[in-house]
Amino acid sequence: MARQKTIPDETVLDTILETLRETGPAGLTFARAAKAAGLSPATLVQRYGDREALLEATLLRAWDRLDAETEAADATAAPTPAGAIGFLLRLMPTENAERDATDGLLLLREDIRNPTLRRRGAAWGNRVAEALGRRLSSDAGEGRRLGWEMASVWQGALVWWAFTRSQPAGEAIREALENWVERALPGGLSIPG
Repeated sequence: MARQKTIPDETVLDTILETLRETGPAGLTFARAAKAAGLSPATLVQRYGDREALLEATLLRAWDRLDAETEAADATAAPTPAGAIGFLLRLMPTENAERDATDGLLLLREDIRNPTLRRRGAAWGNRVAEALGRRLSSDAGEGRRLGWEMASVWQGALVWWAFTRSQPAGEAIREALENWVERALPGGLSIPG
């Protein structure tokens, strides 16, 4: 008979994710993960198998959390271009901008290398582009194109902010998105037609 888990996988993986953000993927060991999670290394091996499976499970849990945050942001954002900007800013808490622009790139590298994680990232990108597109155009095809374009501007603005730091992250990214909307949409920040 299998022993009952005293700490649920979600809690374990959330804790390991914080450790992973501190150490980077190369610094993740069973000993370090076990210490953070309050479990023995043997317990983690029993749950996840090997280090690569633990890393993948941790990053899949991060995608689960981001999917939930994305759904919540989509449900509450106004159906306007201004709502699209708010949606993206909610997905990028400014208090995490420094961490996401630096240490987050190490995690993103793992997401791109691993086919399972890469598919999750692509699916999330499609959801983001669709959510943005509904706020940018009443034409589905045009909305999808604009959604991908706006998502690209958002990510580019974050990367360039990381280099320049000329103003707070939230202000810089909001400004970049507002400038893009004013140039890309005939009505600017007004309700799409």
